[in-house]
Amino acid sequence: MKKPEYHIVFTVVLLGVLTFLALMGFIHTPYDPDAMNGLEKFAAPDLHHIFGTDHFGRDVFSRVCKGLGTTFFVAVTTVMIGALGGTVIGALTGYFGGILDEIIMRFNDVVASFPSVLLAMVFISILGPGKYNVIFALGIIFIPSYARMVRSEFIKQKNFDYVKSAKLMKAGSFRIMFLHIFPNTTSVFMSSLAIGFNNAVLAEAGMSYLGIGVQPPDASLGRMLSESQAYLFTAPWFAIFPGIVIILMILGFSMLGDILQQKNGGI
Repeated sequence: MKKPEYHIVFTVVLLGVLTFLALMGFIHTPYDPDAMNGLEKFAAPDLHHIFGTDHFGRDVFSRVCKGLGTTFFVAVTTVMIGALGGTVIGALTGYFGGILDEIIMRFNDVVASFPSVLLAMVFISILGPGKYNVIFALGIIFIPSYARMVRSEFIKQKNFDYVKSAKLMKAGSFRIMFLHIFPNTTSVFMSSLAIGFNNAVLAEAGMSYLGIGVQPPDASLGRMLSESQAYLFTAPWFAIFPGIVIILMILGFSMLGDILQQKNGGI
């Protein structure tokens, strides 16, 4: 049974809106996200500040856009590092096998046995908090999951007739791996990217909430939630809007991953 068309439309529209808001955070926001105004502290949402203001009088909508842009940047670069490293490792181990496969995959299993967020927190405690340290830590930790996925696909694909034909034509191993086999793994690979993006968003928001992730002056949705918890009853909009945006991001990419998986499964 195919996914109803309206789910696809809703997913595309939702992710399109979130991407537009993230681009606003990079290019232009209605107010300076870091500009403080003591006269407008905890202003309720109105026509001037559609998401209200925070405890420093900063425009919450502008900070949400900037935080969304930061989260997108962290998630995209994290997934790129994890996917690139995992693809190379998974391709080598899956195609060649042998002692290389045993050594690398046993180390891979050791890393994967630890909770990813906990392991990222260990890295951050060593490297120090900050946006780029979060990207590095999460990117390294995401490598094992992509390596396992790519390895399993390469093991399955390398015995197919088109690979045997390429070998008979004296094609080199790396040509076979990345020009013949890898393109036939993209359907599974793309759904894994959507899932990885979700995990990166949750990990970044969680670490920023704990104060060990993205640091000021960079805005972060997780940090906004942390700062707003003391004002849940006096200024609920301060927490509600960043929380809603995080939920919508996770929903959108979960639905995207589901659509890609169903497309891959042909159901």
